[in-house]
Amino acid sequence: MEADEYDRMDAVEAEMWWYRALHARLLDALRMARGRVLDAGCGTGGFLAVLRRRRPDLEAFGVEWAEAAARRAADKSQARIVRGSVNALPFADASFDHVISADVLCHTAVQPGAALAEMRRVLRPAGCLVVNMPAYAWLLSAHDRRVHNARRQNAEELRATLQAAGFPGPRTRYWNAFLLPVMVAQRKLRPQADRPSDVTSFPAWLDAALHATCEMERRLGLPMPAGGSVMAVAAKD
Repeated sequence: MEADEYDRMDAVEAEMWWYRALHARLLDALRMARGRVLDAGCGTGGFLAVLRRRRPDLEAFGVEWAEAAARRAADKSQARIVRGSVNALPFADASFDHVISADVLCHTAVQPGAALAEMRRVLRPAGCLVVNMPAYAWLLSAHDRRVHNARRQNAEELRATLQAAGFPGPRTRYWNAFLLPVMVAQRKLRPQADRPSDVTSFPAWLDAALHATCEMERRLGLPMPAGGSVMAVAAKD
């Protein structure tokens, strides 16, 4: 991503509704986790900071290509951060019990096949992979261009991508379903030229309302037929 997008992420990821909603779902996916966890493409370390606070029993690691972001992640999370590419992870085979990768496989510089092969390589036998992706190619927008997103996938496409990488039987689930109509209206009915990044501080009342909507959806726990994001959980055979 551009340096200013890392600046925005670093400034708001502890408070902005979308990051808090994402982090809650990642924690849910790691509820039964034990041992060593790698955040592959950890950005400025927001989730690792949450993970270290909420799950101090886990050994948390991160890898991030952008040097400045990696430094911020280390300072913010106090996790073990290594600078490197998800396309060629700088870790030995079978190093981790769990690997998460949140909105990373969508980036222009990432080769999904190579990155997933690397994530499978560093997982221990029966290790667990958690992947989050922005949903639906037709929702590509000015924001995606700003953060260098080249791809969005629906649940079937993400499932097929993981299966092709050697992860049998991945489970996929849409989320941010209740707010999908708002996202569609914002991205398809409003002019996209020169639109600012979606990563920003919101008025407190609006941020609280958006987060409450996501939390209500999460607590209901119902499978959704569509959503702004799709999360997959897969085990290494």
